[in-house]
Amino acid sequence: MSTLPRAPRERASWFWDLYDFDAPGLEPALSLAARLSEVLARHALLTPVRLEYLWTVTGVGSTGVRTTLDLAGTPLADPTLPDRVRGSRPAAHPAAEITDFTVLGSGTWTDAEDHSRTEYRLVDLSVDTAPIGLSAELSVHHDIWGRYDFWGRPHPEVQQRNAPRLKAALADLTALLGTPPEPGERTYFGMATVDGIAEPEADENGWGPDVSGWL
Repeated sequence: MSTLPRAPRERASWFWDLYDFDAPGLEPALSLAARLSEVLARHALLTPVRLEYLWTVTGVGSTGVRTTLDLAGTPLADPTLPDRVRGSRPAAHPAAEITDFTVLGSGTWTDAEDHSRTEYRLVDLSVDTAPIGLSAELSVHHDIWGRYDFWGRPHPEVQQRNAPRLKAALADLTALLGTPPEPGERTYFGMATVDGIAEPEADENGWGPDVSGWL
């Protein structure tokens, strides 16, 4: 069982509008996800193991059916994967399609004692397949990327062992996509900058804000 606290809302997120990057649709979206995941894997942030998506019907809305598809070792770029996704369509909704999906998997983080640990959903990667164009979003929900933990306690050694990889991954994603991300909106747990996470001001004791009550 994980001992790393996870916030119910993102600590920070980054969004790329990619309508000029490739055509919309499931196949281009999975190809894009494969390329993004390769970057994240190089920094030990995400090894994909499954996809999760909600089925919707055009002009009607959500079916309320969410599918989790185990990749079972199938690469995101595998040409058979789109058929597997479509083959998981709920029988009660033959006209349903997916407009976005989330790539779920594990990443590696380092604790204060310099021990490497594996964490499921260390980062989340979502790709939009909608007809208006592709887009992608990366989000993080843990406190290891910032100067303070969720209780406001400084943990500079944890930040120094983890945040540089996130910053490097964002730089590599920007290079791949040809455009910097748009930082997501501030949440109770933090706010993104173009290349990392904004640091809150410390109080007179050198501590950050205590947001543990919202965990």
